[in-house]
Amino acid sequence: MLHNTSVKAALSATAVISALLIPAAGSASAASHASGQSVTARADSFDAKCRSHSRTYILKKYYRGPQFFTLRCGTSTWGWKHIKARHGWNSTMDRKIDAAIWSGDPNGRGGYSTYLNQCPRVEKFRTIIGTPAGTNDLLTAYKVDQPAVAGAARC
Repeated sequence: MLHNTSVKAALSATAVISALLIPAAGSASAASHASGQSVTARADSFDAKCRSHSRTYILKKYYRGPQFFTLRCGTSTWGWKHIKARHGWNSTMDRKIDAAIWSGDPNGRGGYSTYLNQCPRVEKFRTIIGTPAGTNDLLTAYKVDQPAVAGAARC
């Protein structure tokens, strides 16, 4: 009888642990975007914040030394709503924006870009800064699919 009670207790504990570790089908970590990209908890949180705030609401700040650039809710043509709809939003996009602004080179488009480490330099990710809401706001960010290398310095 004691053995049977111990087995039941162990099975109950296992079920509780499994329920805590395995995300439910409707949870943010298990959800996916229509494009197949995973939707992060932050994306769900940004969605909720933008539904209850104006287009000028600041979702996040990206830093370059002491200077910062803001990601605002925006519209279909600029800011987070634009980036999410046109280029997708997930933690990788967030990290690429952070890296481009923090350590990328000015790209001549009012933003910063990261480049492949090769010669000639090939741009791989671009941010553009400046929106109707502010000059230090993130307009858009995207992977550069077809880099323009015409006129590049010879190696």
